[in-house]
Amino acid sequence: MNLLPLLVLLWPLWLQRRPEQSSPLWARRSLILLISLLTARYLVWRLSASLNLTTALSTSLSLLLLLSEGWLLLTGLVPLWLAWRSFPDRRNEVEECEQRWRASGWRPWVDILVPTKGEPLAVLERTLVGCCNQTYSNSTVWLLDDSGRQEVRKLAAELGCRYLHRPQRNGAKAGNLNHGLHHCNGELVAVFDADFIPQRHFLERCIGFLMEPDVALVQTPQNFINADPVMRNLGMEQRLLPDEESFYRWIEPVRDGWDAVVCAGTSFLARRAALDAVGGFVEQAMSEDFVTGIALRRSGWRLLYLQEKLSAGLAAETMADFVRQRQRWAAGTLQSLRLADGPLAPGLGLGQRIAYLEGVLHWCNNLPRLVLMLMPLSYGLLGVVPILLTPEAIISLLLPLWATLLLSLGWLNRGSRAAFLSELTGWVLTVPLTLTVISRMLGRFHGFRVTPKHQRRDRGSWSLGLVMPLLALLLLNLINLAGLLAPEADLEESTPQGQLLGLVWATLNTLSLLVALRACWDPAVSDPAPWQQLSLSAALEDAGGHHHPCRITAISESGVEVQLPGRPPPIVASTKLRWSDELPALGVTPWEPSTRREQAGQLALHWQPLSSHERRNLSRWLFTRPGCWVERQAGGEWISLLVLCQRILPPWRGPAPFQRSLVPQRVSPAADRECR
Repeated sequence: MNLLPLLVLLWPLWLQRRPEQSSPLWARRSLILLISLLTARYLVWRLSASLNLTTALSTSLSLLLLLSEGWLLLTGLVPLWLAWRSFPDRRNEVEECEQRWRASGWRPWVDILVPTKGEPLAVLERTLVGCCNQTYSNSTVWLLDDSGRQEVRKLAAELGCRYLHRPQRNGAKAGNLNHGLHHCNGELVAVFDADFIPQRHFLERCIGFLMEPDVALVQTPQNFINADPVMRNLGMEQRLLPDEESFYRWIEPVRDGWDAVVCAGTSFLARRAALDAVGGFVEQAMSEDFVTGIALRRSGWRLLYLQEKLSAGLAAETMADFVRQRQRWAAGTLQSLRLADGPLAPGLGLGQRIAYLEGVLHWCNNLPRLVLMLMPLSYGLLGVVPILLTPEAIISLLLPLWATLLLSLGWLNRGSRAAFLSELTGWVLTVPLTLTVISRMLGRFHGFRVTPKHQRRDRGSWSLGLVMPLLALLLLNLINLAGLLAPEADLEESTPQGQLLGLVWATLNTLSLLVALRACWDPAVSDPAPWQQLSLSAALEDAGGHHHPCRITAISESGVEVQLPGRPPPIVASTKLRWSDELPALGVTPWEPSTRREQAGQLALHWQPLSSHERRNLSRWLFTRPGCWVERQAGGEWISLLVLCQRILPPWRGPAPFQRSLVPQRVSPAADRECR
């Protein structure tokens, strides 16, 4: 047996000695070439030697599998070949750009638009605190309220924002933004969704890029102050990253290299004249951000991408909301194909058109993924082998390609996602997104719905709409496995390799379905405030003059968890926690007594009732500090997979102290020294 083809695995292993972003361009290109050659070699073999054409049924299934597999492999090459070209990392030029802007004396007026439609006041207040505390002073914050609530009007008045409510709510979010544009006249416009909190220096970091007269818009990444439901429900916050991370760390920079940056709908700064030139935000589009960005590009304007985490928002909080949000994104992207300003419209270069269309292909890939989910059933239920394999083909063709992909994708996308693990956890999306794609192909339209935020849930729950298809697939897979393991199993064109492949494939599918089902269980949430993980010096103080140094390990708008060097002191009515000169010490009370934790020096504390001033100061410190958001790396593929397998059937985890779902934050050394 020839083992030489497996030697190609040495190349991606050698490249992983250095991160992709610090490697020379030829290293990335060499890996793209290697993956492309292995893919072509594999597909030639699939066409010429792997099809089972013995019966009509086996021929149909074999061709369907080849079509699905070939589609996924070839469309997977599109983002790789887009990355053949070098692309900028504007974090390397932002300092120089900001200095040049400060020296210029150009201080344009900026209108900050915050569209809202029913978000809870606690969510909206965080965003407005970030918008109203920008270090750049020439700005006006406009709260565009499509719900017309008096409490929102009052909040805007308290914080010094301009308030607008439109009686006719046509055009959804785009219509709301255009209504705001009719009332403001700043030279620049910043847009933040109602749950996205800008850091206090957001405007100062972005304005300098707009000194170039042909730049219409500067987009920044979306970051999140809470873990998404997949990460939280599986207890994998420390090993998984949000699925958006791959887009903002890898896909957007690649598109920036082709002048095809995608406007993401929030956390961007735009030139008012450019928006006026294209008639404002495109109201006919479900994904008004995506289509408006294309309209700007078609009109000759440039869109830039600054890969610096300058804001953070709320991820969907339940799996059902998470899936509905993705369905809306998919429907909006597919709808863009029919619009005058979509990716098929004239005025785009070939590379730009391909870059925009790659986003459409991303959603269409769910249909062939569903085929791959169902195909193993042909072994045990139908007795049909859809692919003919030999040991030589496995060693020389299958393993080199798939092992190279597993070793390469995490490196190429700069540690933003793992290859195999991300596919496992994404199975919960396959069925609903496939239905969305088919629905859009048939021309069916579902109205826009704001993703609910800041929800309290007294009990854990499943979403039956998500669970029932997964349970049906799991039952079929178990029957399939039983059929394969039965002594009388008689596969058409039966070979030991066919039987083994069917067992391995069906086992992986069963594991994936169990992971997807586990991810669909949303635990109870009595405290909807998102918790942040950090390590920061602090001190517990009381009116009696007692001072106890400690370290903050987790913090939120509801309370704090601290670590002390010894047994915690008694918490009295006058006890306060001090950790920063930016806000006064805040009063605390015990969260829940826990003798074991207290003996280990850990203490969970509630904040005492906070005034609105204290609450807003706390929010400002928590979410608007420059540089507080961390760019993490996804956990190692195989270790993470083992951890995930251990957590398929764990005790259901609730939001108890010291067991919370945490998002890491960075603390500057200067801030850490304040309470030492």
